[in-house]
Amino acid sequence: MNAFEIRGGNPLHGTITPQGAKNEALQILCAVLLTGDTITLTNVPDIADVNTLIEVLEDMGVKIERPAVNTLVLNAGDINQDYFTEKTFIKKSGRLRGAVMLAGPLLGRFRKAHIPQPGGDKIGRRRLDTHIRGFEKLGVAFHYDAEEYLFTLNGSAMRGGNILMEEPSVTGTANMVMAAVLTEGTTTIYNAACEPYVQQLCRMLNNMGADIAGIGSNFLTIHGVKKLHGCEHRMLADMIEVGSFIGMAAMTQGELTIKDADTAHLGNIPETFQRLGIELQVNGNDIYIPAQEHYRINKFIDGSILTIYDHPWPGFTPDLLSIILVVATQSKGTILVHQKMFESRLFFVDKIIEMGAQIVLCDPHRAVVIGLDRQVPLRGTNMVSPDIRAGVALLIAALSAEGKSVIQNISQIDRGYERIDKRLQALGADIKRV
Repeated sequence: MNAFEIRGGNPLHGTITPQGAKNEALQILCAVLLTGDTITLTNVPDIADVNTLIEVLEDMGVKIERPAVNTLVLNAGDINQDYFTEKTFIKKSGRLRGAVMLAGPLLGRFRKAHIPQPGGDKIGRRRLDTHIRGFEKLGVAFHYDAEEYLFTLNGSAMRGGNILMEEPSVTGTANMVMAAVLTEGTTTIYNAACEPYVQQLCRMLNNMGADIAGIGSNFLTIHGVKKLHGCEHRMLADMIEVGSFIGMAAMTQGELTIKDADTAHLGNIPETFQRLGIELQVNGNDIYIPAQEHYRINKFIDGSILTIYDHPWPGFTPDLLSIILVVATQSKGTILVHQKMFESRLFFVDKIIEMGAQIVLCDPHRAVVIGLDRQVPLRGTNMVSPDIRAGVALLIAALSAEGKSVIQNISQIDRGYERIDKRLQALGADIKRV
């Protein structure tokens, strides 16, 4: 079953709880390798990308128990280090971007690691330079096997160092932090990513006995320690799911309550959707979106057309720009969506145009959306999900469209969204796997 069949037009109603954060889970699971003690994780999302990483950990010898739903108990006391050169590891780890973050903890604990070429979404070139150059500042030497597409890292001479990151990469920052916590001396990381999920990783490591200062800023100071111990850790709610549900409510004219949304860690996500004219109320840790027939896009103070663009945290996350674009198609007004960070994430808009949306794709990074204020509803069509976030954007469009839509290649959506069809059915959506 690799397609969703959706009959649009049903307003979504009810209460939904977002899953645990995918991007946090990938970092935290890699950090388990830093200690031989037991670590308990809760609110772990049951999604394809996370489960693939869990398989990799099990293959390398991590003992994993599942005492409850979305709960894992892990122990990395006995790791098979030869596993990292086997074809099985290269194949599995190459399927997802998060596998690159295995390198940091392996270097920190065992002083050697391997990195395959990254997998994951086909949203543009994803370089490893940030990771490799950062490791070099810690004294790591590397060799690249062009036939196997594999980096071999030697950390026998590792020491604390000063790292100025060329970009505030989330995975790059996580890798540097995990490598540095068990490296003798002091390491500083400037231009570090400061997303909530990086903050969560740093707090968990400190709970394990690490010494990390500057959490939440772009300048981290890490004093290496000799050993880390076990801990318990809970994942935050997935901010991308929260934004997706806000978009679904608005597009379907539904009324939703998003429970346990970890609203203190959402940054400017609620405000950005409000700039599209979407009404929402933050009530403690919940978000309420009332039914709304129309929503009007704000303009800048001088009256010019609103531009929404992605930017490293605390700017707007690139993972929600696809949702913003689709939601804007049924608003009243015009908006420029500027996707700065990836060059291929807007290529899904041809299908939204085919559904009746008024969009001008200016170039690989910019699209102008002319909101139709529901005067011309979208119409159902057949589509293919190119990546996780575009796939959910297409799903949102289909939920609001007239007639039947079919979305192929939904394994991409399953990589990032837990049982999304069942959860939407509970809200009144007409969606099924076929």
